[in-house]
Amino acid sequence: MTVMIVDDSKPIRDMLKSMLAEDVEQFYECEDGTEAVEKFTSHHPDWVLMDIKMKKMDGITATRKIKQSFPQARIIVMTQHSGSNFREQAIEAGAHEFVGKERLLDIQDIISS
Repeated sequence: MTVMIVDDSKPIRDMLKSMLAEDVEQFYECEDGTEAVEKFTSHHPDWVLMDIKMKKMDGITATRKIKQSFPQARIIVMTQHSGSNFREQAIEAGAHEFVGKERLLDIQDIISS
């Protein structure tokens, strides 16, 4: 399985890699949505873990762009900002799941099912 982690926080990316290391063969890392759109086109990972708040391009916009070109893409939007508005925006953009960062352990169950 391949997973692309899109988060502007290196400690979060490292923690997710550590948490998922047993199930994932290859990780791709991105610091913003612009980089994620480019890397998805090159690598077609099985899953994308997408933060919402990033500098150059936010995760909702990046999710929308990836899903427009690759409707089969499986994207989990994750954020510490768990307002219902973010959840609605993520699902409308095409996210497979929405996970608050306080529930990151749920990601392991989602990608392994």
